Amino acid sequence: MTPPVQGPSREFPWWLLAIALLLGGAYTAILLDDGARQVLATLGKGVRITVFVTLVAFAAACAIGLGLALMSLSRSVVLRQVARFYIEIVRGIPILVLLLYVAFVFAPGLVALWNWAGLPEIRTRDFTLLWRAILALVIAYSAFIAEVFRAGLQSVDKGQIEAAEALGLGRGHRFRFVVLPQAIRTILPPLGNDFVAMVKDSSLVSVVGVLDIAQLGKLTAASNFRYLETYNVVALLYLTMTLLLSLGLRRLERAMRR
Repeated sequence: MTPPVQGPSREFPWWLLAIALLLGGAYTAILLDDGARQVLATLGKGVRITVFVTLVAFAAACAIGLGLALMSLSRSVVLRQVARFYIEIVRGIPILVLLLYVAFVFAPGLVALWNWAGLPEIRTRDFTLLWRAILALVIAYSAFIAEVFRAGLQSVDKGQIEAAEALGLGRGHRFRFVVLPQAIRTILPPLGNDFVAMVKDSSLVSVVGVLDIAQLGKLTAASNFRYLETYNVVALLYLTMTLLLSLGLRRLERAMRR
């Protein structure tokens, strides 16, 4: 009798073991080298900025993306057209170009508009490059996240929504207790992918001078000329963060399926 084929869920994660050994060996080598250890200590300061940028930008992008998704599913033609206009325009611009545009064109324009409206006067430099970069990531990712939310909300069976309506549940309660709990199972995997992608794309903020991991790596390499050690540490830090996030999201997905 042929033994049953072991399913993917029961396979031992050899790939994870290989990555863990690779990371362990790499960090051990770094800690044993004085120069590489100094680089790690320097770049470690940029981890806080990277994490801060990612968390703030992703939370705001999710809020705006959900609003855009609801607008695109609205009964109002105007709201649907406005949401689609925003999504298509933003998705058609590379994130790097959008980042530069927001940092050096859009943000100064906002400051000028603020002052023109007679509000308490602010200077352009009061709008720091850190927050300009966060704003750019929010604008960029909100368009992609809006499509994730829209697809998830549309995946819910209309019959259940009609049943909830027949039971007398208002629109807000239908969304909270019927639509969202079912849609989140569809939304979570691509939303998690966007979160991991934002961790990596947060490195783009270095082009406007924000002192994240990538920018500190560039400055460190330019000062000590140890490009191999420096960019090895940069790559390891990003790989560590994205791997831990991916594993955490997988466990969350399995827990929600149960």
